[in-house]
Amino acid sequence: MNKSVFVTGATNGTGFAIAERFAKEGYAVFIGSRSLENSITAASKIAEKYGVFAKGYQTEIFNEENVKSIFSDIRANGFLLDVLVLNAANLGIGQESLTVDINDFMNVYNTNIGWNFMMAREACLQMKEKGKGSIVFITSNSALRVTENRCAYCSSKSAILAMSKSFAVDWGKYGVRSNCVLPGMIKTERWQRNDNNIQYCLPNYTPIQDIAEFEDIANAAWYFGSDESRNTTGAELVVDGGMLAQLTPNINRELWK
Repeated sequence: MNKSVFVTGATNGTGFAIAERFAKEGYAVFIGSRSLENSITAASKIAEKYGVFAKGYQTEIFNEENVKSIFSDIRANGFLLDVLVLNAANLGIGQESLTVDINDFMNVYNTNIGWNFMMAREACLQMKEKGKGSIVFITSNSALRVTENRCAYCSSKSAILAMSKSFAVDWGKYGVRSNCVLPGMIKTERWQRNDNNIQYCLPNYTPIQDIAEFEDIANAAWYFGSDESRNTTGAELVVDGGMLAQLTPNINRELWK
């Protein structure tokens, strides 16, 4: 039986690059998205390009029955999951702490903590049957250093680090590993729209003088998901061009074009 991976938020950008990285290695790929149509389209692209089995699912945030039905269908297709990459997130942008609606605040936690917990638990139940598996969280360097008006996002990303360590300790006896990738700024459309405005783009001023491509994050996820990291669990890999390593960025240099 071919190995398999499930990637959430995988219809474009970082998530799709992660799905592609595993497909290149012959993995069957399951793709999650809030849009069923988009997930099916992305899965079709993967299957056609890499000749692997691929299927898309509509994911409903904080809906445990939806989570269970997805993993039941993965089993029905003849697979027990080998790797789960939790990439989807509620970004919680612009939530000023004194005025944010508590429901909006908690929705960030429902996605980034509650829903990810549900997904990881169902994945582990399948991995336990195989005696082996890997759970990979795509979190953020914002888990360690925060940005303004994003309390829910930053604190939930920090909580993921502890949740991953808990899984590493609780599930290691089943052969299941759990690790975190901490990206910094990535060359997304959101980054492109910032137009290198210093007010919003201080994270661009990395020591390496570049920020991540989608493939940089995908390669880190592949490392944690594959047997190349077979003796690594409860760990964190920062992929942020050295931003966390510096106390103050060099803002006097010209940004790349």
